[in-house]
Amino acid sequence: MFSLHEGSGLLLLLLLAGLQIAAEARGAPPCSPGFSEDLYTVVVPDITEKGWPLFNVKFVSCGRGGLVRFECSNPSDFRIEDNGVVYAARTLQRTPAPASPLLIKAVDTTTQQQWVTQVKMMPPTQVQELAVPPLMSKNFEEIVFPPQNADSTLKRIKRDWVIPPINVPENSRGPFPQELVRIRSDHDKNRSLRYSVTGPGADQPPTGIFTIDPISGELSVNKPLDREHIPSFHLRAHAVDLNGNQVENPIDIVINVIDMNDNRPEFTHQIWNGTVPEGSKPGTFVMTVTSIDKDDPKTANGMLRYKILSQNPESPSSNMFTINNKTGGIITVAAGLDREKVPQYTLIIQATDMEGNPMYGLSNTATAVIRVTDINDNPPEFTAETFFGEVPENAVNVIVANLTVTDKDQPNTPAWNAVYKITGGDPTGRFSVPTDPTTNEGLVTVVKPIDYEISRMYVLTVEARNEVSLARGIHPPKQSTATVSIRVTDVNESPYFDPNPKLIRLEEGMLPESTLTMFTAQDPDRYMQQTIRYSKLSDLANWLRIDPGTGRISTIAILDRESPYVKNSLYNATFLATDNGKPPASGTGTLQIYLVDINDNAPKVYPHEAEICEKPEPNAINITALDGDLNPNAGPFAFELPHRPQDVKRNWTLTRLNGDYAQMSLKIGFLESGIYEVPIIITDSGNLPMSNTSYLRIKVCQCDMNGDCTDQQHIMAAGLGTGAIISILLCIIILLILVLMFVVWMKRRDKERQAKQLLIDPEDDVRDNILKYDEEGGGEEDQDYDLSQLQQPDTLEPDAIKPVGIRRLDERPLHPEPQYPMRSAAPHPGDIGDFINEGLKAADNDPTAPPYDSLLVFDYEGSGSTAGSLSSLNSSSSGGDQDYDYLNDWGPRFRKLADMYGGSDD
Repeated sequence: MFSLHEGSGLLLLLLLAGLQIAAEARGAPPCSPGFSEDLYTVVVPDITEKGWPLFNVKFVSCGRGGLVRFECSNPSDFRIEDNGVVYAARTLQRTPAPASPLLIKAVDTTTQQQWVTQVKMMPPTQVQELAVPPLMSKNFEEIVFPPQNADSTLKRIKRDWVIPPINVPENSRGPFPQELVRIRSDHDKNRSLRYSVTGPGADQPPTGIFTIDPISGELSVNKPLDREHIPSFHLRAHAVDLNGNQVENPIDIVINVIDMNDNRPEFTHQIWNGTVPEGSKPGTFVMTVTSIDKDDPKTANGMLRYKILSQNPESPSSNMFTINNKTGGIITVAAGLDREKVPQYTLIIQATDMEGNPMYGLSNTATAVIRVTDINDNPPEFTAETFFGEVPENAVNVIVANLTVTDKDQPNTPAWNAVYKITGGDPTGRFSVPTDPTTNEGLVTVVKPIDYEISRMYVLTVEARNEVSLARGIHPPKQSTATVSIRVTDVNESPYFDPNPKLIRLEEGMLPESTLTMFTAQDPDRYMQQTIRYSKLSDLANWLRIDPGTGRISTIAILDRESPYVKNSLYNATFLATDNGKPPASGTGTLQIYLVDINDNAPKVYPHEAEICEKPEPNAINITALDGDLNPNAGPFAFELPHRPQDVKRNWTLTRLNGDYAQMSLKIGFLESGIYEVPIIITDSGNLPMSNTSYLRIKVCQCDMNGDCTDQQHIMAAGLGTGAIISILLCIIILLILVLMFVVWMKRRDKERQAKQLLIDPEDDVRDNILKYDEEGGGEEDQDYDLSQLQQPDTLEPDAIKPVGIRRLDERPLHPEPQYPMRSAAPHPGDIGDFINEGLKAADNDPTAPPYDSLLVFDYEGSGSTAGSLSSLNSSSSGGDQDYDYLNDWGPRFRKLADMYGGSDD
């Protein structure tokens, strides 16, 4: 099995020896059950996590097997298993050595026999004071759990040892590698073994931190450790022979990195912001500042303490705040916080580790800004005791006066915003005082009309408060109440009719120039001497007239209840009353006339048209009467047929159904189809009954078995009204006009096409066009063309031909000249035309002729011409007496030439 030994005098050697083989049975003493030691001394680390094994107690059971149960005196901190291994029941921190050792009791569950031993636990610091290596006591007692067998014969068995954690300080300066422990197995006495360790820090990342000498088993650390990076390492030690065979079970080694104070506290924020209401009592919480130390918080290295270094400003006291040195909570310790005097405090907070030890601890600072928030500790105060205003009567929603206040609280907060209330002088509620949200002023506003004739002056009492109540113990001063004096000015008010509307009751049919009533208005301006004039504003039927001075209303037409302007027997007319004030004021009044019905309308038959079959069965028409009057001047009605013409009673019969309806039917067996106008006498039930003869238009037609007129009969009997006939005729006339216009337009278009065929192309019309040629030649010096050839081509002398050597550079080369035709000297109307056509043919057959457009050059007349210039053509002796009238017979192309040369001197 494995054991740990002290190495180099520097580290504690922990020897885990194997269980010794019991003495040979020969001469061995009898087995006595109990603990191997009465007192065990063990070393425990400063911090022990829950579930860590601490030590093992050895109990000799003498073959009792699993009948022994272990108990400890402190079960809340320690837990002991059946194999005697003691574990931490919770996370344990370094504490002073207990006054009494830990008691462990073993109880035989069968015989209830008990055995007790003591365990003295020592922290590493106490071991250092005793000049013992820092990891474990040199005299660490080996605690071996005894083997359990059924008989008293001792046999060698394997035992698993629980190794207490190895503590290594972080940031060690070496030298490296630094030996920690030595691992050894008791099998190395008779064979060569090789040792190795595995786990994070050895053969797993981060690798190379721990190494072991494979022969000696010395476990060493190769570099400084950082607890903030890795607080502990869990390794496993192995022992094998030279063939790689495992000779011992692997053992677990826990290496704890002991924290050193190598990290300064760091505040989570460099600037902390907090608030506290002004006037707060001492002990009022403000805020909490927090600092973090990367060192172990379970040791003094990570235990922080806070304190306030400075306060700015130091008013009204230099110690207005204090801080909880452990939690960082800031509270007030003095009264007198007043935002109007000191709106903000700045504190410098210091955090120190090592429980605030100024000599060994590391410190850091941060800033705490505490803003004093406003409370309503200053009431609003009016800037004046009395305010004045003026308002015209009847004005509404106008501002009369502006009330100004001052408030020392923070602007635009509920403690500063003013609320105004009228406490006196306005019993009828004609004023209100809303607040201007920008200036915080009170706006005295009229909300109900004020009558100058009733009250000429108002004196209001207004109180100013804030949106929130004043702080406790503060009362509003006298300046929070003011007086508002408002003077009312008189204005010209409109006259008014009373009552309005005015209702009168009259019988219809009242004759014109009848007086109906007096409709007058009153002037509310009692202090103004004014007169009122009346006029008519609305009279839809134009029945009434009002006297401008007295307001007497009379009729100018007969009142008719059946008029379309009368609704439900009521007729409304509106009149205007205007005073003579400056400016004038006017008011309107409505007169309602209830017209009582009289029997002035005779009844009429309804419906006006009906259909009936030629034969009596089925044959019936239900009719009624329409009367514009109301009952009792309307129904019930009396229906009857007149005596004349005689065929009415011979063909028709009228039966009364009730007071409003009667039935018309054929009296004879057959009546020819057609339309018949049947007179009917209808009499109403008025006090003076009125009768009327109405004509019922009856269409007699052939009917089917259901009694309905057939479609053919409908078509034959259906007549078109005058409007429909006129519409059809208008459509036919419009259609004929459109057709006629289209024909005229087509004829005009044909004429235009025929006229256009007689016209020449504008480019060929020599009468009114100037011909444009592409080349005008090289000037007069290289032109020998003689215009007289056109008049007398046979007079051209052979010697007039230009010498051979005198030619233009661009002139055609010399070739045999073609035979162009020669015209006789005697002119003839057809000679010049034949001459031109023959010349054209000759030019077409001339290969030396230039393009047709290059010969169109007429800017040089040639030398020795019979005509001196173009202007002399008319005065030339050779052509002045020539007759050019024959050119008119050649068509429109030569008619212009005939006008130029054959015309008169005009």
